[in-house]
Amino acid sequence: MHPTHPPLLSLLSAYWAWIIGGREVKPHSRPYMAYVRIETGLKSHSCGGFLIRPDAVLTAAHCLDKEGNERVRAGAACEVSGWGRTSITGRRSDVMMEVKLMVQREAECQRQFRGYQQQSMICVGDDDGRKGSYRGDSGGPLVCNKKAHGIVSHGCERYICPAVFTRISYFEHWIREQLRRFALQELPGSPSSG
Repeated sequence: MHPTHPPLLSLLSAYWAWIIGGREVKPHSRPYMAYVRIETGLKSHSCGGFLIRPDAVLTAAHCLDKEGNERVRAGAACEVSGWGRTSITGRRSDVMMEVKLMVQREAECQRQFRGYQQQSMICVGDDDGRKGSYRGDSGGPLVCNKKAHGIVSHGCERYICPAVFTRISYFEHWIREQLRRFALQELPGSPSSG
């Protein structure tokens, strides 16, 4: 039996589970183990997990958000961070910068960008037109309510306008498939590699 949503992207509620009748493990003797702490609003809980590769933790499906395809709505406050240019004529930043932006109505980006597709894109900007993501920030996350909803994609060339972000939920199935494919690859030090 395969779960409908492999446990890979977002975190939410969990069931309690304990080790009963066990013993304390010697520190650092299980380097593949992970402690996952999930905080949602005022609630928090923890789950266990284990490394399936150096940069990926596998955990139980019930530890994750069952509403994985939620859509962020116009007016939502989000953060974008990166090392891009700090002004239209400026240089790239040597330190990571962050800016708070708002999800805009889809019509804003439909006017600015030919080919804007609301099912796979999110329109994000600053109501005053003074802040935004820019060159060098591409690929960074759009984080709304502590969850990545988008990826910096593109915006206007010579002035600040609402920018287009790739909608992560639209590509969630593809992302999960890629992670599944990579998880099946043999890793150095895995039990099957001898």
